[in-house]
Amino acid sequence: MYKTAKIVLAFIASLIALDSWAQVNLKDLREKPETNIVNTDTIKGHSLKQINVPIPQLGLEVNYWKHWTKFGLNANQASFSDNWNAGGVNSMALSGLFWHKADYTRDRINFVSELDLKYGKIKNKDQLAKKNNDRIFWDNKLSYQFSEKWALYFSFTWETQFDQGYKYGKDGEGNEIIIDTVSAFMAPGYFTESFGLEYKPDKTFSLRLGTGTARQTFLLDKRIAQPEGGEVVYGVEPGKRVRNDLAFQLTANLDRNLSQNLNLKSRYNLFADYKELSDPNHRLDVTLTAKVTKLVNVTATGVVLYDSDQSSKVQYSQALALGILFSFPR
Repeated sequence: MYKTAKIVLAFIASLIALDSWAQVNLKDLREKPETNIVNTDTIKGHSLKQINVPIPQLGLEVNYWKHWTKFGLNANQASFSDNWNAGGVNSMALSGLFWHKADYTRDRINFVSELDLKYGKIKNKDQLAKKNNDRIFWDNKLSYQFSEKWALYFSFTWETQFDQGYKYGKDGEGNEIIIDTVSAFMAPGYFTESFGLEYKPDKTFSLRLGTGTARQTFLLDKRIAQPEGGEVVYGVEPGKRVRNDLAFQLTANLDRNLSQNLNLKSRYNLFADYKELSDPNHRLDVTLTAKVTKLVNVTATGVVLYDSDQSSKVQYSQALALGILFSFPR
């Protein structure tokens, strides 16, 4: 019995000693994470060369500018035979447009420049050719955003037309003739400088409140600036070429896609001279564009204008055209 217990104790002691020896050897084989597993000093007859992998210089630069461009051509035509009893007049209309917008945004600074050019003519049978669209519009705005939706802005706008506009009549034989010239390039022409607050809740809508706005009206054509009757023309007194106004201006811009192929763009401008706040000028431009294919589109445009210096009644125009429109970026 005593011998058996002694044998068992010796066996247990040998197991403990073997386990301690194994633990010591395993600890010697372990590598710390911060040590080098491969040491060139311990490798005999071999040498490791350091290889430098070249990293290409990409040369990336941040472009703070964005550009959009559209230009197109619209045409309308109608013809009737001589025996067409339902009535009608042969006509041909052709118009072109060019639009470009540039946007610079960096931190809280934003600059937007928008150029809109339109010109078109229509020719009816037995009548003189007349323009049905004529506009030069260039708007520039610099703003500083001081909150999420509000900014301080300064803008400069130039508006005029390309071609002369005429008043028509008929001679003794019933033929259409030109009676008088009523407009021309820079007659009238408008320069508008405005400073105030801008509200912009998203990228498709903005509202400008121009508390400090100055506008100069130019009549650079003598035929228009010095009429025979000596009346006031476009608010400019007879014999003068320039009129200066200090006013409050409200401008609302909307450019929104109603669907994938349908875009609505509108601009409303209110101009109230501080001397005549009860009789402000109003202008609303609306353009609805439906894309038929990548190039072909249908455009409906409308303009509503009230300016007591031009007419005591509301003026309006509308047009519907089918044409080709190129847009960049596509």
